[in-house]
This record gives sequence, C-alpha cells and structure tokens, in this order.
Amino acid sequence: MTILICIPCLLTGGTEIQTLNLVQALVAGGHQVVTTCYFEYSDDMVVRFQKVGSEVVCLSSAGTRVNGWRGILFLYKGLRRVLKLYKPDVAHVQYMAPGAIPILLLRWLGVRQIITTAHTAAADIYPNLRLVHFIQRHCVRVFTCITELAERSFFGTSRLYNENTPLNKRNHFTIYNALPPGFSIVRENRSFVRPITIGVVSRLEEIKGMDLVVPAFAQVKKRYPDTRLVIVGDGSLRVKMQRQVQECDCTENVEWAGRQPQERLTEWYRRMDIVLMPSRSEGFGLTAIEAMANGCVVVVSRTGGLPEVVQDGEVGLLHEVGSIDDMANKIVSLIATPELLQKYSSEAIRYVRRYSFERYSQLFNDLYKRLITTKR
Repeated sequence: MTILICIPCLLTGGTEIQTLNLVQALVAGGHQVVTTCYFEYSDDMVVRFQKVGSEVVCLSSAGTRVNGWRGILFLYKGLRRVLKLYKPDVAHVQYMAPGAIPILLLRWLGVRQIITTAHTAAADIYPNLRLVHFIQRHCVRVFTCITELAERSFFGTSRLYNENTPLNKRNHFTIYNALPPGFSIVRENRSFVRPITIGVVSRLEEIKGMDLVVPAFAQVKKRYPDTRLVIVGDGSLRVKMQRQVQECDCTENVEWAGRQPQERLTEWYRRMDIVLMPSRSEGFGLTAIEAMANGCVVVVSRTGGLPEVVQDGEVGLLHEVGSIDDMANKIVSLIATPELLQKYSSEAIRYVRRYSFERYSQLFNDLYKRLITTKR
C-alpha cells in the first residue's frame, strides 16, 4: 500500500515527532510512505524522515509559507503533482491546517481514503467547528484525536480505537501518541534517596511554563537545600531563567544541559527523580510519558491532555496552571514522603505501557488495513 502523509511543516516539534512515529510504524508494516511537507522544513528533520524509510517531497523548495489565494493554488498544484507521481491508496493529513484546504483539495483531486489527525488538546483552537464537523462527516473516512478529551471537545463523544472497533463510512476515534521506537521502559523499580534531583526536558518557552520552574525550585530548596535541578533544553527563556537562578542564589544547585538529541534523553531521565511539566497549554505531553517510562515521578499542570495522560494521585501529581506555589507544594510533598515517590514510580512504569510504540504501530497498521479492505 502507498500512503501519502501530508504535513504543513517539518520542524522540530511534537507533531513532527509523532508523525515520524507514524511513518516508522507504517514502514515497519510493509507500506511505501511518501511524506509531503507544504511549507517550512529543516534539513535535519527531512533527513530523519528519509532515514526511517519515507520519501520526502517539500512543495516549497525555499521552505517558505504561501498564503491567501496564491497559497490555495500552490497547494493544489503541489498535491496534484504528488498524487500523479505516487498514486497513493490513502492520504493521512496531519493537522487540518491551513484551514482544512489540503483535505478539500485531496477530495477534489479524487482521493477517497483520507485520514486526518488533530494534534491538539481541544477544539478551541478551531474558530469554526461546523467546518470540522463537515470535514469529518463528508470528507474523511477517519478523524483521529490524540486524547479522548480532545475528541469529546470536537464531537461530544469519544472512543479509544482498537482492533474490534466498528469501522463505518465516517468515523472518529482516539489513538494515543506513543513513545518513540526503541525508547525502552525500565523494568526495575527506581530507588529514591536524597538528594532528590528535579528535572525538566522542554523547549524553554513561556507556553511550556519554563518561567515558573526556577521560582518553584527556589521554594523547594528552602525546605530541602540539597535538592538539585537539571534543565534539558533551550529556548528564548534561557537567559531569563539563568537570571532567576542567580537571583534565587541557586547557581550551585542547577545544571544546564542544553538541547539534547532524542537518543540521549534516556540517560538524562535516569538522572532525574521528579520531572516537571508546568505547561500553560499542552496537546498530549510526550515528555510526561518519556519520564514515566524511565520511572520518574511527574508533576504536571492541569491543562490540555495532561490530566488524561497523567492520572492524578496514581502515577503523578497535577498542579494548577501557572501556580508556582502549588507546584512547589506538590514537589515538597513528594520529597517529604519517599514511599509516595516509590509508589508513583512503580505505578507509572506499569501504566505507561499503554503508550508503547509497539501498540501504536499495531493500531495504525490495523486501521489502514481495514480502510482498504472495507472501502466505502
């Protein structure tokens, strides 16, 4: 089967990483995969897609965005060229952006088997839900979401997809994002002894709540002076965070690791006991499941898909969005109760298996097979 993956950008973000997961799953399932990027791309990400077995077609050779009516014509010509060359059996659109135009053009160009995935926490980023409902009811065979919360916000109901789920003429399901392939889940239970190491693995940006990390850590350090903080990642807030560290007199307790390649993240997670994810907005929370796979205890904000991915009081703790005090108090409660750290870590290792790449690959390959054998 030839599968066309359509995506607006190939940069380094959560959507691109999950799309890379999808490509690897489909290639492993024996399919020919062609990834078409409309606009911006990085050479590094293009190479990563090629290395896992996908052909990559960048419609904009300069990697620039084309807007308005020119953009529609640009997409039409580019998609028509790709369809004529590869004749895909299925097209899978990552995001509907811009404005569901790629889906409408694919239908106009004769593609009948279309899947789309919304990589968002909720429907509120789409100003016109009637367009979303039109797309789901009339244009695509399957509309997938990355959490049930997101699916309910779009359609009022939700259903986790599995091999026994009925496949109708038009469908919407949830298929969870997954750990990267080869990202192993620890087997042994972690031990937690002081000094405790707190960590973040993130872009250092305001939307990720990174401006809250150092002030919360400073509160924890007042109670437990030997606690350490490891910061993996880079971004526009790095200078501000470094200034916060100096102002809070935490320089000796903070380690800056910078941006790290995916294949080295495990060794950093293994050095962390508690991982923070204080996002102001989060569609799913890949960092949370990566941390849990390594036996870390996660403290995350109550936003987007995180409350669904991190079961509060069972595998980790949720704090109020934007609250430094609540985050600090949750961390202190964990350090004060080592047996709670051990309990959450053990439960997280067991729980996170539902997000394995193997299960993700099995579900999507099953869905594609059923699409072709039950054409409508």
